[in-house]
Amino acid sequence: MEKYIYRNGKKLKYGFTTGTCAAAATKAAIQRLLTGEIVNKVQIQVPKGWVLNLKVELTEVLNESILCCIRKDAGDDPDVTDGLLICSKVRLNKKNVVIGGVGVGKVTKEGLPVPLGKAAINPVPMQMIFLVLDNFEGHQFHVEITVPEGELIAKKTFNPKLGILNGISILGTSGIVEPMSLEALKDSLMIEFNQMKNHLDHSIVFCPGNYGKDYAKTLLIHEKYILKISNYVGFFLNRLVEHQIKDLLFIGHIGKLIKIAAGNFNTHSKISDARMETLVAYGALHGASQKTLKKAFNAVTTDAAIEHLLKEVDKTAFFQDIVNQIQFKMESHVYKALHIEVILFSNKHGFLGQTKGAMKLINENFTGN
Repeated sequence: MEKYIYRNGKKLKYGFTTGTCAAAATKAAIQRLLTGEIVNKVQIQVPKGWVLNLKVELTEVLNESILCCIRKDAGDDPDVTDGLLICSKVRLNKKNVVIGGVGVGKVTKEGLPVPLGKAAINPVPMQMIFLVLDNFEGHQFHVEITVPEGELIAKKTFNPKLGILNGISILGTSGIVEPMSLEALKDSLMIEFNQMKNHLDHSIVFCPGNYGKDYAKTLLIHEKYILKISNYVGFFLNRLVEHQIKDLLFIGHIGKLIKIAAGNFNTHSKISDARMETLVAYGALHGASQKTLKKAFNAVTTDAAIEHLLKEVDKTAFFQDIVNQIQFKMESHVYKALHIEVILFSNKHGFLGQTKGAMKLINENFTGN
């Protein structure tokens, strides 16, 4: 598929989803089964409206079945499933049935769009496959979707944590992989959140990434309460309000959270990077000299900037002001619909500061098993 998008000045190639592969492989197998003719390419329309002509990588003629495979092409998106063979084994049947076989995960936890115990073939890909079946009037089929390397690749995905075992998920809403799609990452994080909220008592812990998660564990916070939200602070604050979560503990490294003190709710460096400017502003408010402020401003990392500032400012008061402002900005963002506490740390300096009710929230909500 030769379709491209320009993003940040780069020409990036679109790809197609595992769901598209599964539907296309099913169509190719049915055509071979009914006609006996070799199928080298198969045409399929995806939910986005695009019509794709995909190469059939592998065909096997079995006893009463035909197996066809399409190779997943993620385009220029960094997708671990890129290059996988997605296969469909089809035989005639008394009614249309679609199941998952080797390399397709099985759902073992609630909160996913697939029922417990079923193969992890999401609703849109399943609809795509059944649409293919419905186009062959007068025939009914048994379809088994397989991914030969699926179990191995699944270990590199969120699947085990989400309760999808022994294989990958067959995914896709548009049928197309948009390169470097932030929405795809948000969607995957929302799946994890939806599972978590079923076991939460209106309280949750957010961390931007692994640093925050590891630090949370040192506070004896159980992992089941912790959600890594990447850079999407505003997005997930809004989701908490929608799902009526009442209490949030936000734990993060100064390099991320200082951006929130400046009112930035997407902390990706390409969108917001006022780290040094914000630290310097607080340094000035706490009496640091112009010479020290300049050194902090020109520092490469927040840890290095802090090193300069702490020579002239009171550490406790300095970071108390910062965590209080982070708390204020976040609660204001959701019009105080959430009660939010904040804990701030750095890799080099360890604990930096926390809001007044942080430890009480931990002790009351997050240390049990």
